[in-house]
Amino acid sequence: MPASASTSSSSHHHHRARLRSRAVPLILVVVLSVLVVTELLRTSSRGGLPPSARRSSATRAGGGNHSVAQRKILLDPDFTPRLPRQSPLSLSLSARNALPPRNTARFPALPDGHLKIVLYVHNRPRYLRLVVDSLSRVEGIGEALLIVSHDGYFPEMDKIVQGIDFCQVKQIFAPYSPHLFPDAFPGVTPGDCQSKDNAKEKGCQGDPDQYGNHRSPRIVSLKHHWWWMMNTVWDGMEETKDFDGHILFIEEDHYIFPNAYRNVQLLVDLKPKKCPGCYAINLAPSDVKAKGEGWESLVAEKMGNIGYAFNRTVWRKIHAKAKQFCAFDEYNWDITMWATVYPSFGTPVYSLRGPRRSAAHFGKCGLHQGQGSSNVCVDNGSGAVELEEIDKIPNIKADWPVRIIQRQEGYQAGFKGWGGWGDRRDRELCLSFAYMYHVKDPLST
Repeated sequence: MPASASTSSSSHHHHRARLRSRAVPLILVVVLSVLVVTELLRTSSRGGLPPSARRSSATRAGGGNHSVAQRKILLDPDFTPRLPRQSPLSLSLSARNALPPRNTARFPALPDGHLKIVLYVHNRPRYLRLVVDSLSRVEGIGEALLIVSHDGYFPEMDKIVQGIDFCQVKQIFAPYSPHLFPDAFPGVTPGDCQSKDNAKEKGCQGDPDQYGNHRSPRIVSLKHHWWWMMNTVWDGMEETKDFDGHILFIEEDHYIFPNAYRNVQLLVDLKPKKCPGCYAINLAPSDVKAKGEGWESLVAEKMGNIGYAFNRTVWRKIHAKAKQFCAFDEYNWDITMWATVYPSFGTPVYSLRGPRRSAAHFGKCGLHQGQGSSNVCVDNGSGAVELEEIDKIPNIKADWPVRIIQRQEGYQAGFKGWGGWGDRRDRELCLSFAYMYHVKDPLST
């Protein structure tokens, strides 16, 4: 072979070797790129973010209005949820729970950034009329979905809600409310111990609370309704189960100011920027008698129970503490949260609000007072709340700083509770509410 041919052959061989040496890493890069893209598409179908990003967004307290919420539910495999056997009335109310919202012809589409508002009620029709009237005057209310959650069935309360025509409205009824079971648990069961009865001496059933008192269905319904409502609104309704934004919760004795809706929207938008560690937003100070400081700043303080809103990420943190919530010997849901659930989060639970209230507590009667002739509280139901012009328009500024009130007054970790929640049946029903939308078929007892 000529020298030139030999040299040319050697040159071609060396060139192919160099190409192969370059091609190997190139192929590896292409393969790795395909794997990465495949993984991103797979995680996107699960929630739009890779696992690390999902974890970081799920663990941030406040999150955005459309945050990707943590979906995994931790259940105790040793606990079997058991729900009471429903009566005909309870079953008929459950059927009503599945009905779609009303007024959709008048309000056919809910805009992006709209609020879902949950109004929970018992049986104070005079109060409810005032709240409904106040809501009808709220700017932007036609954009909202109003969900009214009933503890028990009372025709006058039902009629008032049926008359709402200023927004989409949906009614839900707690089908296991003690008020629906006159002669069976969770109502009054024949053979139940009363007051401070000694179970052995009387031959009755029941577990006393830490003060020796047996359960009162009228009292335990407070906590049962709130917990059933929360689980249902977040995990059991078609209208909300895929909603990750903030939901606003109000009671039948909260007078809502005309600027409340717009102020809530402003606070929701500002929270991730101004107070990323805040868990919620509030329409009023945690002190129910306070009107606000009037500062030119936002306020971060202890989470209150007047007009509070949080998102699904925060709900997941609350739901994860179901055992603590259901085991604490305290019949008030809010005191239970302050004394045991919030402290278990490990950091102060701050809520963001404006320097002026946009809702007011006007009731003098407790939630289940004033219904019987022997325990009538004095209240004419007028609920007069004086409004200034500034309360009728949005009054929160985006450029305001945030003042943090670090000293949190009131109920805290270490408070042992007022009792009323010692019966194991109430605790098991409470825990069953936390599981009922996450297991296939809860048992009926």
